[in-house]
Amino acid sequence: MKYPTFFNTTPTVVLRDPLSNLLGTFEDGIVEFTYLDIVKSAGHSCPTVSGAYLMTIKALEALYPNEIPTRGNIEVAIKNDIKEGVTGVISNVITQITGATDISGFKGLNGKFARNNLMHFNSDIDSEIKFTRLDNQESVEVSYNPSSVKGDPKQQELMMKIMQGVATKEETILFGKLWQERVENIFKKADEVITIK
Repeated sequence: MKYPTFFNTTPTVVLRDPLSNLLGTFEDGIVEFTYLDIVKSAGHSCPTVSGAYLMTIKALEALYPNEIPTRGNIEVAIKNDIKEGVTGVISNVITQITGATDISGFKGLNGKFARNNLMHFNSDIDSEIKFTRLDNQESVEVSYNPSSVKGDPKQQELMMKIMQGVATKEETILFGKLWQERVENIFKKADEVITIK
């Protein structure tokens, strides 16, 4: 399987998952997610997927400054409706990392380890997303704006040709490379595109 090499240099996130530990899935319940893991699940790499990944990592770093984050211990409030724009894509990335879901997730064992009802949409918050620890109710709010990281001007022209079905194979390959270059630059400028409070 071939993919852009920068996938291997993006930050990873390590969590402790008590459910995984109980069920013998991962030793001590320690699980690590890479950007490649997220891309496989999403089916593609784009500014939305990378942004959701970075927002989640930054939020967890702020909520758990001196300890490993606990998967299943995080409640997520999202400002937008799930049907709006790319909200569904963003929420899927967050779910994969934190385990938080709306009504579709795991309902727990004897009142423990539940993952459902931990993600809420149409939330009354100022930011895009609010992450809250269930054990101490500490929370952080995160927003993402990649507009400062411009794509190559050729991208739009190539996209139009692809959509019209007139792009050559070489032009299609070039479009993909330019697309991923922007994603890579977003990772390089993570502190500029992510706001956390």
